[in-house]
Amino acid sequence: MAAGTDGKARGYSTSDHEAAADLARQAGVLLAELQLGDLEGKELGAEGDRRSHDLLIGLLAERYPDDRVRSEEDTQSEALVTDAGRVWIIDPLDGTREYSERRSDWAVHVALSVNGDAAVGAVALPGLDLVLCTGTPPPLPAPPATPRMVVSRTRPPEFVPFVAERLGAEIVPMGSAGAKISAVVRGEAEVYVHAGGQYEWDSCAPVAVALAAGLHACRIDGSPLRYAQPDPWLPDLIVCHPSLAEAVLAAVRDSGLLEKG
Repeated sequence: MAAGTDGKARGYSTSDHEAAADLARQAGVLLAELQLGDLEGKELGAEGDRRSHDLLIGLLAERYPDDRVRSEEDTQSEALVTDAGRVWIIDPLDGTREYSERRSDWAVHVALSVNGDAAVGAVALPGLDLVLCTGTPPPLPAPPATPRMVVSRTRPPEFVPFVAERLGAEIVPMGSAGAKISAVVRGEAEVYVHAGGQYEWDSCAPVAVALAAGLHACRIDGSPLRYAQPDPWLPDLIVCHPSLAEAVLAAVRDSGLLEKG
C-alpha cells in the first residue's frame, strides 16, 4: 500500500517509503563499487556484508533513533520481545554467494514492519540499476498463458517439479530470495514458493513491495506472513500473481509439503 493518510494512521508515512528506497539505493551503490575491486570469493562476500550493514545501521540510527532494528548481520536479530510498533528489518546483502561470484542476481533489503505487518519496503537490484519500493510499486502485469516459477539455482526443493507440473509452469532458476520475489514483482515470473527455511530479513522487504503491487503473499498453508516475531526464523512463503493463488495453494497442499512441515 502506498503511503498516505491511511498509512500514517497505521504507523508509517510517505517519508518512510522514501527513506527505505534511499537507504537500499545507497547500500547498493556501495556494494556495486566494492564488487568491482580486488577482493575475491568469500572475502568479497564477507566485506560486502559488513560494509553494507554498517552503512544501513548508521543511517537508521541517524534518521530513526527510536525505532528498533533487526539485521541479518547483528545480534539485534535475536533481541525482539514483541512485534508491536515499528521494527526495521534489513538484509544488507541478500545473495552473498551470487555477489561473491560477481553475478548480478543479488539485492539489498530495507523494510519496516509495523505491528507485525510488512508495511514498507525497498529492494535494490544494483545489477539492474533498479530499486523496487512500496512508495511507487510497479503495476500488476497480466500473467502469460504459461506461468513461470522461480526456484533456487543451487538448491531447488524436492516439491518444485510436482508444483510446476500441476501449474503447467516453466521453471526459472535464479539466485537470492530478493531477486526471485522481485522477478515476480517485475512480471518476469508469476510464482515463487519457498519451504527450505529462511529468516525474516530474507523476505520482509520484497514481500512488502509485492503486496503493495497487488501480488498475493502468504505462508504455504495460506496463513498471513508475520514479521518482527521473537524468533526471526520464517521457514516458508508463497508469492504469486493473485490469479494463481488458489491453484498454487492447492498444488502445494497436494504435494504433501504441509505434512512434511
